[in-house]
Amino acid sequence: MINFFRISFLLVIFLGFQFSSNADEKIEYLKTDWSFKGMFGKFDRAALQRGYQVYQEVCSSCHSMKYLSYRNLAEEGGPEFSVEQAKAIAASFEVKDGPNADGEMFMRPGRLSDKFVMPYENEKAAQAANGGAYPPDMSVLVKARGGGVDYIYSLLQGYEDPPAGITLDDGVYYNKYMYGNKIKMSNQLSDGLVEYSDGTNASVEQMSKDVTTFLMWTAEPHLETRHKMGFKAIIYLTILTVLVYFSMKRIWSRIETKV
Repeated sequence: MINFFRISFLLVIFLGFQFSSNADEKIEYLKTDWSFKGMFGKFDRAALQRGYQVYQEVCSSCHSMKYLSYRNLAEEGGPEFSVEQAKAIAASFEVKDGPNADGEMFMRPGRLSDKFVMPYENEKAAQAANGGAYPPDMSVLVKARGGGVDYIYSLLQGYEDPPAGITLDDGVYYNKYMYGNKIKMSNQLSDGLVEYSDGTNASVEQMSKDVTTFLMWTAEPHLETRHKMGFKAIIYLTILTVLVYFSMKRIWSRIETKV
């Protein structure tokens, strides 16, 4: 019995040191103010529209968004482009359709009901074009990565020269926020890379924040609705608790009077 407790005690100490060591090695991501955080959080419409622009002009040549349709861009709770703007965005893409009356496939302008056009025909084509690496789909990327929005936001700004003693293979880049610090995607952002239609200065930090906000919306398109429902539920439960409390007081007061 004594040996058992001794072993248990040593195991607890060991695990404590291990946990402390891991905590010390934990990467601190860059921080910024996210408008969608908290119980009353809401998406910044302008940021979502700018984020879509960054995705389309910078990211979409490699990364797909297979769960998104062009109509989603005009829906409430998202970027909220006008229907006409969303139609124009969809029509700027060529979509394969068919077969026609002759049994042949054909290309046509995109419609609101169409899914976002994929950058590659299939996964093998994507890998062949990217040195064997498969660019992940961005639809729910924020939810698929530990660290969420802070990780994506930091990763986009984490490119730098490797420390002394670290060598990288061809086509591999150093990023201090990437798991293992090695990434096959080159630095995609530079100041002024896109020209925002609303005149916002397109710094690397701004573009990183905007496209990450957009990716948060694609992963959580009903976030605002969920926040509203949660707030209403809290109000309802608060009122219900007050009513139950006073009802209980009234019932017990009658019992005390009879006694």
